[in-house]
Amino acid sequence: VQLQASGGGLVQPGGSLRLSCAASGRTFRNYVVGWFRQAPGKEREFVAAIKWNSRATYFADSVKGRFTISRDDAKNTAYLQMNGLKPEDTAVYYCAADQHLVTSSVRIADSYDYWGQGTLVTVSS
Repeated sequence: VQLQASGGGLVQPGGSLRLSCAASGRTFRNYVVGWFRQAPGKEREFVAAIKWNSRATYFADSVKGRFTISRDDAKNTAYLQMNGLKPEDTAVYYCAADQHLVTSSVRIADSYDYWGQGTLVTVSS
């Protein structure tokens, strides 16, 4: 499966952005779609994930209550809605996907075999 991430940009603190992760080649059915981010000089970290079939969602503590993750089956696209953005959310955001991940694996980047290119989110006044 090929992943295409989009939607990044420059936003002021407190603002919102919606990132998209579109799949081509096959559907997201049976997949887990995750979002990770990497800030300059830092390691890649988990942000959020959704199990396509069950719609179960998972969030990093740092974004819980501000970010939501959803899916559109018809468009074969996952979305990361980011509200209340803070300067510390500035990073390159990546979407990733893999099949049949167990819950204990969804937060681990190495669990995912398929990755999209990153999209840059900059939160600054």
